[in-house]
Amino acid sequence: MNRPILQLAALACLTLATAHAEIRPATPQIGDPPEAANLKLLGHDRLQARSAYQPTIAHQGDRTIAYVGHHGGTTDIPTPLNPLTGQNEPNGTSILDVTDPAHIQYLAHIPGEPGLYEDGGAQMVRVCNGADLPKGDKSAVYMLRTFGNSAHEIWNTADPAHPKLVTRLDGQKGTHKSRWEIDNGIAYLVSGVPGWRVPRMTQVYDLSDPAHPTFIRNFGLPGQEPGATGPVPTMLHGMISMGQAANRIYFGYGTNGGGILQIVDRDKLLHGPADPTRENLAYPQVGKLEMLPLVGAHTTYPMLGVPVPGFVHDKIGAKRDFVMIVNEQILNECQEARQMVWFADITAEAHPMVVSNFSAPEGGSDFCARGGRFGSHSSNESMAPIYRNKLAFIAYFNAGVRALDITNPYQPHEVGYFIPPITADTDKRCIKVDGKDRCKTAIQINNVETDDRGNIYIVDRANTGLFILAPTGDAAAIAGLPR
Repeated sequence: MNRPILQLAALACLTLATAHAEIRPATPQIGDPPEAANLKLLGHDRLQARSAYQPTIAHQGDRTIAYVGHHGGTTDIPTPLNPLTGQNEPNGTSILDVTDPAHIQYLAHIPGEPGLYEDGGAQMVRVCNGADLPKGDKSAVYMLRTFGNSAHEIWNTADPAHPKLVTRLDGQKGTHKSRWEIDNGIAYLVSGVPGWRVPRMTQVYDLSDPAHPTFIRNFGLPGQEPGATGPVPTMLHGMISMGQAANRIYFGYGTNGGGILQIVDRDKLLHGPADPTRENLAYPQVGKLEMLPLVGAHTTYPMLGVPVPGFVHDKIGAKRDFVMIVNEQILNECQEARQMVWFADITAEAHPMVVSNFSAPEGGSDFCARGGRFGSHSSNESMAPIYRNKLAFIAYFNAGVRALDITNPYQPHEVGYFIPPITADTDKRCIKVDGKDRCKTAIQINNVETDDRGNIYIVDRANTGLFILAPTGDAAAIAGLPR
């Protein structure tokens, strides 16, 4: 961790008295301190100045390893330098030892598909220990990743500094935010298959033996299948499976428009008729919520069995099931409808209903004018008890990461935030004004994840790197951690 970041860490440790303290309404400058309330900086790595998408955290022996998927390169720097190899490489997957957040070790970079922005890289990454899989090599650690827009790959990262390719599933387009059940190996791969009417849908695979993937079925919304006619439902973004015991999968369709939450019976999906007819696609569905046409459904995070404050004496409904639905802002400088966080009560699965929402306050912070995107993108997805149904962390592009108290999903509220400063690595973001590019440099916190230690990992779409945080003050108290 370099000296400027150490200085920022010291400044960030000063917890503000409230999560709604005044935020600096000025154009970001290199050398500014972070803007923070109830979240402090533990460590930073620049990730070789690569645009980052998904961080995934895994325990490997006594080490904690972070895997970070990257978007493709930029016009200015299509293939950043990897100092470990001395070569300029297309953006792919970074592997880091984050056991000690103050002393992060960058271990390896696996190049991805050549290409710029969404047309290259290796955005999505999931990790599973071979010892947890029924048919895996017990000594292996398997990393599942996308390869640009053309394939899914599985690597053995038991030695994270020297990853080895295990197998590759070629021919998929539109690969994105997949899910892998680590206890049994069932994987839900976001792909694009020729003949389907949308660029992204679901391919279900049995990856219990990662060296020998077994295809189960293709899946999507009725109307997306080959040969269908009429309106085409919004394409898939991703899903979260609750596994065999809960028997539910929560699919999110759309990003910044036409959002749909779909609740699916896992057993019916895996064992029902696989031929992609309209009837067979409808068979596993137990619930569906169509959002406003103005918003999407990027992340659909289930919160089940939540004891609602104030309902504890109710004979019916004292505990409720919810899904937190996070939209994705796409356009820069507020050139579209504001994307937000929504909470849907799904206690009656066939009749889900939105009951509350959250949007980071623009207030005096002037986020719309700072540059880049201002709006929600994603939430942490970890099911670890430390934050489960207590705190949620929302990646909010130029508004950093926002910490939400979700103990009462009917009344979520902000209890902290952290906005890193820009650096010399931070890439510009542009909009057209009178036919000409107007460009600004701003943080673009893209995705967030947490671990069972309580550490929070945020990554920047604009090449500024990985930041590791911890809660303080009111945020820490909600999680039962030292303030």
